[in-house]
Amino acid sequence: MHIGALGDIHGEFDAVNEIMKRHGDVPLWISVGDVASNDGKYFAPVAPLYWIKGNNEDFDVVAAAQAGRPSAPTLHYLANGGPHLVGPWRVAALGGTFAPSWYHTPAAALPPSKGRKGTAASIKLGKSRDDKRRHFVREEVLACKALTKVDVFLTHEAPRPFYPAGRRIDSGKTVINDVLAAMRPRLHLFGHHHEFTDSLRQSVRSIGLDVVTTSYVLINADTLRCERLDT
Repeated sequence: MHIGALGDIHGEFDAVNEIMKRHGDVPLWISVGDVASNDGKYFAPVAPLYWIKGNNEDFDVVAAAQAGRPSAPTLHYLANGGPHLVGPWRVAALGGTFAPSWYHTPAAALPPSKGRKGTAASIKLGKSRDDKRRHFVREEVLACKALTKVDVFLTHEAPRPFYPAGRRIDSGKTVINDVLAAMRPRLHLFGHHHEFTDSLRQSVRSIGLDVVTTSYVLINADTLRCERLDT
């Protein structure tokens, strides 16, 4: 059996459903976040999709999903921490982005949006809303570090070092490396940068996923062997 892994979706729902239909024998899929379209819409995928939050989401939808009110019956939200049972796997989640100024805030105290900052359709959802719920915090990192026997660890942020598109600035986050070192999952998947990479971080295989319109990955549920396929 294989399980599918999708990078950032950003409202490309037709592409996701086409991928799922192409692999009708794949019973479920996972995503590393940024599912929503720019105007905050979600969808009902044709196969079960287990997702973590990115930074471009409607965080009222995320909060409702975490409270047991998913926006669609085939969309299964994985709250930060775990372990979550996803098919045969134990999965841990650390969705959202790192912000030093909010890192020590309790997750429940992260303030919601004060409203739209702009009306231009081209502005991404996370850029048009001042919603601090898009971040992960220390208490969630500590919860992840305490987990053991995790098969797949899903994050939105990248570990260090990570130089997207060959830039000189390291966009990775040390806290992700810290969790990898403590948790030692069998596989780590991340998104956010829309660039496929395959490397070792803290002796853990760590794969950065393309945006979903570029490629996706099929993972052997037993061996965790990964195959990248063009969309």
